[in-house]
Amino acid sequence: MVKSINTKVDLTITATWFRGIASYGKVMIGDKAFEFYNEKNIGDFVQIPWEEITYVVADVRFHGKYIPRFEIRTKKNGNFIFATQDSKKTLRAIRKYIPADRMRQSLSLRQKLTLSFKNMINKVHKK
Repeated sequence: MVKSINTKVDLTITATWFRGIASYGKVMIGDKAFEFYNEKNIGDFVQIPWEEITYVVADVRFHGKYIPRFEIRTKKNGNFIFATQDSKKTLRAIRKYIPADRMRQSLSLRQKLTLSFKNMINKVHKK
């Protein structure tokens, strides 16, 4: 069994970790780290210390009424995408340990389309 690095737990909630194939388990938010544990496969876990996290990016829909998933971007180990039972509650618990300037909202569909259109036009003008 993997030992938790947290000494105090603020929130434990059912979650899904998206990494090629979905992994189901629990997210534990504590004073030292963000942790994900798969209840059925004990070798399937991730522990991300708060110092390692550069950004938390939330996919916000319907003006903040629905948050289907969020992404944790780290300094060395890449990006991790999670969905929890109550993403708002999870992000509020994360906000205690991550400053507001490192919590971001992902681009909307309109912003993504506008950006890709601008990039396409810039490629045409460079040729």
